[in-house]
Amino acid sequence: MEPDVSMETGSMIRIAVLPVGGAIPHHQLREYAAMLGRHTRIDLSSISSFYKEHQKSPFAHQPWETGCLRFKYMLGGAPPSPWEDFQSCRKILAVVGLCHCPSSPDLDLVAEQFAAACKGYSSALAKRCFAFCPTDSQLEDDGKKRENIILFPPSDRQTQEFHMLTMVQDLAATLLMEFEKWVLRAESTGTILKTPLDSQSSLGSEEVIKAKKRRLGRAQKTIGDYCLLAGSPVDANAHYSTAIELARLTGDVFWHAGALEGSVCALLLDCVDQKDPVLEEEVKYRYYTVIQLYRRSYLQDNAQRVSTVSFELEAALKLARYLCRRELAKEVVELLMGAADGAKSLIDASDRLILYVEIARLFGTLGYQRKAAFFSRQVALLYLQQDNACAAISAMQVLTMTSNAYHVQSRRASSKLQTSHHELGPSHGDGGKLHPQSVVSLFESQWSTLQMVVLREILMSSVRAGDPLAAWSAAARLLRSFYPLITPAGQSGLASSLAKSAERLPPGTRCADPALPFIRLHSFSLHPSQTDIIKRNPLKKEWWTGSAPSGPFIYTPFSKGGTTNSNKQEMTWIVGEPVQVLVELANPCSFDLTVESIYLSVHSGNFDAFPVSVSLPPNTAKVILLSGIPTKVGPVSIPGCIVHCFGVITEHLFKDVDNLLLGATQGLVLSDPFRCCGSGKLKNVSIPNISVVPALPLLVSHVVGGDGATVLYEGEIRDIWISLTNAGTVPVEQAHIALSGKNQDSVISIAHDTLMSALPLKPGGEVTLPVTLKAWQLSMVDSEIDSSKSGGSTRRISKEGSSPLLVIHYAGSWTHSDQSNNTENSVPPGRRLVVPLNVCVLQGLRFVKARLLSMEIPARINEALPKPLYVDKNPTDVVSRDDSMVKIDPYRGSWELRLLELELSNPTDVVFEVNVSVQLDNRKNEHGMPILNHENADFGYPRTRIDRDYSARVLIPLEHFKLPILDGSFFAKDSQTSDAFCSKVSNLAERSAKAELNASINNLISKIKVRWHSGRNSSGELNIKDATQPALQASVMDILLPDPLTFGFRLAKNGAQINGFSEESIISDDPPSQCVNGNVIKCKGCISAHEMTHMEVLVRNNTREMIQMSLSVTCRDVAGENCTEGNNATVLWAGVLNDIPLEVPPLEEVKHAFSLYFLVPGEYTLLAASIINDATDVLRARARTDSPDEPIFCRGSPFHVYVVGTA
Repeated sequence: MEPDVSMETGSMIRIAVLPVGGAIPHHQLREYAAMLGRHTRIDLSSISSFYKEHQKSPFAHQPWETGCLRFKYMLGGAPPSPWEDFQSCRKILAVVGLCHCPSSPDLDLVAEQFAAACKGYSSALAKRCFAFCPTDSQLEDDGKKRENIILFPPSDRQTQEFHMLTMVQDLAATLLMEFEKWVLRAESTGTILKTPLDSQSSLGSEEVIKAKKRRLGRAQKTIGDYCLLAGSPVDANAHYSTAIELARLTGDVFWHAGALEGSVCALLLDCVDQKDPVLEEEVKYRYYTVIQLYRRSYLQDNAQRVSTVSFELEAALKLARYLCRRELAKEVVELLMGAADGAKSLIDASDRLILYVEIARLFGTLGYQRKAAFFSRQVALLYLQQDNACAAISAMQVLTMTSNAYHVQSRRASSKLQTSHHELGPSHGDGGKLHPQSVVSLFESQWSTLQMVVLREILMSSVRAGDPLAAWSAAARLLRSFYPLITPAGQSGLASSLAKSAERLPPGTRCADPALPFIRLHSFSLHPSQTDIIKRNPLKKEWWTGSAPSGPFIYTPFSKGGTTNSNKQEMTWIVGEPVQVLVELANPCSFDLTVESIYLSVHSGNFDAFPVSVSLPPNTAKVILLSGIPTKVGPVSIPGCIVHCFGVITEHLFKDVDNLLLGATQGLVLSDPFRCCGSGKLKNVSIPNISVVPALPLLVSHVVGGDGATVLYEGEIRDIWISLTNAGTVPVEQAHIALSGKNQDSVISIAHDTLMSALPLKPGGEVTLPVTLKAWQLSMVDSEIDSSKSGGSTRRISKEGSSPLLVIHYAGSWTHSDQSNNTENSVPPGRRLVVPLNVCVLQGLRFVKARLLSMEIPARINEALPKPLYVDKNPTDVVSRDDSMVKIDPYRGSWELRLLELELSNPTDVVFEVNVSVQLDNRKNEHGMPILNHENADFGYPRTRIDRDYSARVLIPLEHFKLPILDGSFFAKDSQTSDAFCSKVSNLAERSAKAELNASINNLISKIKVRWHSGRNSSGELNIKDATQPALQASVMDILLPDPLTFGFRLAKNGAQINGFSEESIISDDPPSQCVNGNVIKCKGCISAHEMTHMEVLVRNNTREMIQMSLSVTCRDVAGENCTEGNNATVLWAGVLNDIPLEVPPLEEVKHAFSLYFLVPGEYTLLAASIINDATDVLRARARTDSPDEPIFCRGSPFHVYVVGTA
C-alpha cells in the first residue's frame, strides 16, 4: 500500500529527487527542494517550445490548451514496486539530482555519482541534475559537455525561480516525448506485462493460451495509464474501454479492476471543474465495482499466496477520500470501517500502518476526532512494536497528536489545536453527536481509564525515544489529572519518573505542563495604604471631597465606584512599595512534595517577584504569602505562579484550577484536590484589574506613648499626640485633615496649623499633632458590660469601633503639563490615611435624677433697696465673685427662687471632685450698657467630693438667668405652644415654636458646666442635657422671664432716702441690734417702736409698655393678721396705703412714701400688691390668662421689719 492515495493518483508522474555530490546543508537542501516542489502542475501550453514531434503523436486528443502534466516529487527516491507494470503511476519515470556546488567542486565526479544513482531507477525516462551556486571556475568549465548537468548561476531569488520553471518545463516536454515513444512501441511490437500474480502461475498450455489472450487487454490498460500520465484523459478513456472489454472476455478480473479504476481517473480529469451529481453517482458505481473485482481477484488467486487485498483497501480509501464530506458521512464511515476490518488480511505491517494512517486522516477530515484518535493509536502501537528509536519517536509524535481528542493534550499545543478545531468545525463522535466543550478540557472526563492509557503510552514512547522533556510532560499530566485513580506506589513511581527525566534535562528547563502542587488564588493581602488611593482632578482644588469613608471600617471592599462593563475590581499598586498575594497550595498525593521555588507570574515586565520555597507533607494544603515590588508604571496581570518543582520550571495558571474546581462541583472531575487535603471551601476570587502608578508619599502614623486604646471616663478631656512619618520616597506637599466615623463631636480640636507648617514633609520627616478629645456619653446601644471587672458590681464600657476616625488626605506634587494634556490620568493620585483614635470610654459619674426646686426667703427692709445684678449709672459696678450663687443676701431675699438639684452617683473605683459653674452672657440694660463682663461672668460652687459607690446632690440657683426685660416676643411663642407640650404638634407654627422653646432650654443648660477632677491628670465635663431637660421643660419661662412689676421697700429720713451706708453695711449679714441714737440709725434694719418711721415703696416696670395700676401696701404681724386695720391695730400710719393709683413708665420705677408708727416691738412683714388696669397682651400672656375682662393681680416679695423697743 501507498500513503496519500486518491483517484487522481493514476495521473501523477513520480520523480525521484536525490541529493548528489558533497553534503548539502540542511537549510539549502530544504530551499532547493521547496523551489522544485512548487512546480507540481505543468501546463501543456507552456512546454510547446520544448516539445518536438518526431512522428505522429499517439495522443490524438491531447488538450494542449487546457491539459497539464502532474508531478509528484519523491525526495530521497523510492524502492521499485513489483506492481509497476500493473499501475504505471507507481514507476519512477524521472530522476532529478540536487547538487550544491560549493560542497562539490568536481562536477565530473558529481556526474558520475548521479549516473550511478540513476541506475537504480531503470524505469526512469528522463534524468536531470541541477547544480546550484556554481563557482566561477565551474562556470568557466561549463563549456565541457556533461550529460544531464544543469548549472544554476548565482542570482536573485526571482531569477532562480524562473530558471527552475524553465528546466521543469523542459523536463516535462522530455517526458511527454518519451511517453509517445513508449506508446508507439507498445502498439507496434507489443509488450510483456507481469505482476506478482503472474510470476506465481504455473505456465501450462492452457495458461499460456490464456496469457496470450490477456496480453492485448493488459497492453491497452497500460497504454491508457501512459495517456493519463501524458495529460490526455480522452485517449486514456478510449484505451481503458478497450482494456475493460478484453479483460471481461478473457476473465482477467484483476486487470479488469485496474482498467476500470483508470477509467474513473480519466473521467475525473476530463470533468475536473464540474460538480455533477450524475458524475458522482457514476464514480461511486464504478468504484464499488472496482472494489468487488479486487475482492474477487483475491479470492480466485488466494491459493497463490499473493495478497491483492491492498488494492481493494486502496480503492476503498480512494472512494472514501472522494466522498469525504459531512453530507455523506455515513457512507464514508462504512467504507473506512470496512477497510479497517480488511487490515487483518494484510500480511505486511507497513501496509497496516499506512492503512491506519489513512483511515485516521480521513476520519479527522470528516470531523470524527475520536475515531481518528483511535486509529492513530493503532499506528502508534505498530510503531512501538519496532525496537528502534525512530519508531519510538514516530509513536510519540502520533500519540501527541491524538492527545487533544482524549483531552490530555499538552498546554503548549492546546492553543494551536483549538485554532485548528475552529477551522474544522465542531467535533462529532460516534453517531454524529456533538460533544460540548467542557470547562475541564485539560482534565479527566467520563473516560478516565482510556486517558490514563494514552498518557502512559506517551510516557513510554517518550522514554524509548530519549525525549526527557516529553516524558516529564506526560508524567506530569498523568499525575496531576489522575492522582485519585493511581495507587500510592504508582504516584511515587511517577514522581520518580519526573525526577529521572529532570536529571537528563539542563538546569532551568521550562515545561508548559504543570505537575504538582495545585495552586489557587486565596486573596490579595492589601495594606490600607494600598487601598486608600484617591484620584486627583487637577481642575478641582479640594480633590479629597467626597472620598472620605462614611463608616467605622478602615477599608470597605465594596467601594461606591461608578459602574463599568467589567465585573472585575480595580486595584492600584505603587512603584517601589511591596505587595502581597495569598495563594493556597495542595498536595493530594502520598509523598512529600518539595517546591524549590514559587513566585508570582507576571508577563508585563514591570514587577519583581520574590521566590519562596515550600514543603508540603502528603495530603496537606497550605496558604502561603507571595510578594513582590512593582518597578514601572503600567498594567499588571497575574495569571498564575511560576513553580520550580521536580527539577523543571512550570507555570501554574489560576484559571486552570478554577475550572478544575468548577468541574468538581458539576461532577465532571474525579475529585477536588483541596478538599482531599482538608481545606475548606473557598469563594472564587477573581483577579482584579491591577494598574501601577508612580511613587507616592506614604504617611505612617502612631500614637505617642503607645498605640493601645486610651482609657477615659465619660466626659474626660485629654490630648492624644499622633506622630506622622513620611515613609515614602516622595515629599508630602498637600494635606487635609477631616473626621469620620462615630462620635465625631467628641473631638474638640485638631492642630491643623501644625501639619500645614510642616509641609512639604520630606521623605523621613516627622510631625506630631495634638488632638483634644472629650469622652462621649455611653448609651445602651454603643456600650457593653465590662466582664473584666471583678466583684458583684458591673460597669459599662464603649464597644469596639465606636471611636472617631482621623482622615488625612495627602499627596505629592502636581504633574506640570500643557493644558491640552492636563487630564486626570496625567496627575499622580493622592492617598488617604485613616487613623483610628482608639478610645475606651468607661462609665464615670452618673446622673441619677434632676429636680427643679423652689425656695422663698423674705428680704429684710433696709435704708436702701437691694443692689441689683446691674447698676445703671456705673456699668463697671458688677456683681463680684464673692456674691456667688452659694450665698443669699438676707436683705435682698429670694422669693420664689428656682433651684436645680442634680443627684450624682459614683459607680467607679476612683474618687471624683465635682465643680459646678454657670457662665452668663454679656447682656445689656435698657441704656445699652453691659450687665456683666467676661472676666466676672462665671459663678461657681465649691468642689464636692464623691467617693466610690456614693452619691451626692448639687444645688444650682437659677436666679442669674432672669432676663432684665419682659419682652412680648416670648409670650407670642409661649401662648401658642403652652398647650403643645402635652399634645401632638399639628402645624408648622407649633413645630417652630416648640423648636425655639427647646433651643431656649438648651441654651440655658449649655451655660451650666459640671466639671470633675480625679487624681492628678484626669478631668472632664459631664453632659447634663439629657438629665436636666425634662426638669426644666415646664418652668423654663418662669426661670428666664422676670415679673412685669417688681416691688421694693426702703427706709427714709424725714421723707428722704438715706444713702450714707457703705456697701459692706448693705450686704452685712449681722442680726439686728438696738439703736443707740434715735435720730440716726446705727444698725441696718433697726426700727424703734413708738417712733414715726418714714418708708417708701418702689414699683419698677419691667416691660416696654406703660402700666396703670392700683397699689396697696399691707403690714402683717407674725400671725399673719393685718396690723393697720381694726380696733386692735398695733401699727399706725400716715399717708395712703390702699388703692393708690400709679402710672409706671416703661423700664422705669416710681415711689410712694408713707410712714408707720409701731406700737409693739416685734417682727412685721410688709407686702406690696397691685391690680393692673387695662392689661396688655404681654401682661396677660405672662399671667397665663386669655380673658380680657379678668384683672391681673401682681404681688411683690415680702419684706421683714424688725421693731425694737426704746430704752
